Amino acid sequence: MPYRAPVDDFSFVLDHVVGFGQVRQTDRFAEASPDVSAAILTEAGKMCTEVLAPLQRAGDLHPARLENGVVRTSPGFADGWKAIAEGGWVSIMADPEYGGMGLPIALATCVNEMIAGACLSLQLAPLMSQGQIEALENHASPEIKAVYLPKLVSGQWTGTMNLTEPQAGSDVGALKSKAVPNGDGSYAITGQKIYISWGDHDLAENVCHLVLARLPDAPAGTKGISLFLVPKYLPDAEGNPGQRNAVSVVSLEHKMGLHGSPTAVMQYDGATGFIVGQEQDGMAAMFTMMNNARLGVGGQGTGVAEAAFQHALAYAMERRQGRTSGAAGGHGTIVDHADVRRMLATMKAEVFASRAIGLSCAVAIDMAHATQSPEWQARAALLTPIAKAFGSDTGVAVAETGVQVHGGMGFIEETGAAQFSRDVRVSTIYEGTNGIQAMDLVARKMMDGGEAAYGLLDEIEAFAEAVKDSHPDLAEPVWQAAESLREATEWLAGQPDYDDRFAGAVPYLRAFARVLGGYLHLKAAVAAPGSPRVALARFYIQRLMPEHLGLLSHAQSGAAGLFAVSADDLAA
Repeated sequence: MPYRAPVDDFSFVLDHVVGFGQVRQTDRFAEASPDVSAAILTEAGKMCTEVLAPLQRAGDLHPARLENGVVRTSPGFADGWKAIAEGGWVSIMADPEYGGMGLPIALATCVNEMIAGACLSLQLAPLMSQGQIEALENHASPEIKAVYLPKLVSGQWTGTMNLTEPQAGSDVGALKSKAVPNGDGSYAITGQKIYISWGDHDLAENVCHLVLARLPDAPAGTKGISLFLVPKYLPDAEGNPGQRNAVSVVSLEHKMGLHGSPTAVMQYDGATGFIVGQEQDGMAAMFTMMNNARLGVGGQGTGVAEAAFQHALAYAMERRQGRTSGAAGGHGTIVDHADVRRMLATMKAEVFASRAIGLSCAVAIDMAHATQSPEWQARAALLTPIAKAFGSDTGVAVAETGVQVHGGMGFIEETGAAQFSRDVRVSTIYEGTNGIQAMDLVARKMMDGGEAAYGLLDEIEAFAEAVKDSHPDLAEPVWQAAESLREATEWLAGQPDYDDRFAGAVPYLRAFARVLGGYLHLKAAVAAPGSPRVALARFYIQRLMPEHLGLLSHAQSGAAGLFAVSADDLAA
């Protein structure tokens, strides 16, 4: 079944579940009216369904390749990129001063998720550019902004993010790349970076790299890192691509999935770069790019989950196998088998929860930008690791379930079911592994003593209390789940030994997402009485949300029992 962009679901979630209306009421985003939002979603959905989705298999079967130092992209990707760029979908959040739309990140999150569902390999290109645009808007000099932002916003040029080195993965502070002043305001950048998504290609005129490197007298660790903009071609006096810079592609990685997305090993040999932000302040500038990229990666997981669900549902509605009672609907196909129905309902319920959590995070980011409110800033910070980890985990789980729904045919590549699973698997790894997201949640995001978390739990309990008379079977479990999560949060926030927090960080984040999912499903059921959303909410709250109890028990077990299993025990 071809992918169909879920435009109506986005509209419902924005308008009735995550409070997008309050974003529209701010001065900054007043232009994001219902009519504008509907037009954005409709046009982007049309492009994803008609132009990008047909590229999905081509990218897998005909990967990007390196030929004589030039990266050639998959068939049709150039037309796909043209549609994305000319449609303005790279620039949806960008400052109108440089040609952007200046719209909320909530709308951009919807569009990016649709592009990911249609063709994840290609979606990485605009996502990287959007992150670079934001980093430059916030940290670059006026001169850099004037030259680079209009080109990046238009899609004439694309952007990348260069953090990882062979010896420096999550430990960014261990990087060895060097930057030496040239004496003219520029710097000579030398070093090697790995895992660079869309590090080179033939879709745009220029590729601009944001590169972390260390100045000669800079201290060790992350505090000594600076950020540099290093273009493939140095702009000439008119701002057009000029002299080729001393940056090259060593090789492209042979990956499990995302074959259409060139993942490059990049070599910098005294390449000319320009500092972004202040010296030794590179991590702060890069985190501007990384934080929203983390939300974007969560959306990638949700988008692929949506596509995998649609694919599995279409197969289940057509595949006849075995005898069914017909009590569940009488299709006479495997959709009437109880276990297949369970898998499909789980997929759909998880997609909704993941989408709503991601858009709740996006709304918090928009409100933080529009109001500068510390409370909204704290809410956005709290939700970011949850949105990233749960969204990508959902992508992996739903894609895997899609293979299972297909049975033996799921193991056959021609059906396309396995590609979803292979493509989305990396989303739990890049932009900070999901373990790191969980550690961030229980450490940095609890530096306020849990205040931001308690504020969200207060909101959940207040809503559940308000609708308990009309929806007692749904509201009461959500209220109780929020109380259980509150108690676990109090325990975690009170642990002085961070190993005790880290030992249960992943189950805690998962439990938090489970409770949030129940809350958001409850809001959907209340907003749409008599609709299929009520049955879906009941399925999630009664069958999936109860997992939070076991997860919270794990989260509060501490580190002693974990480390009692020694390295020697593991090797025995």
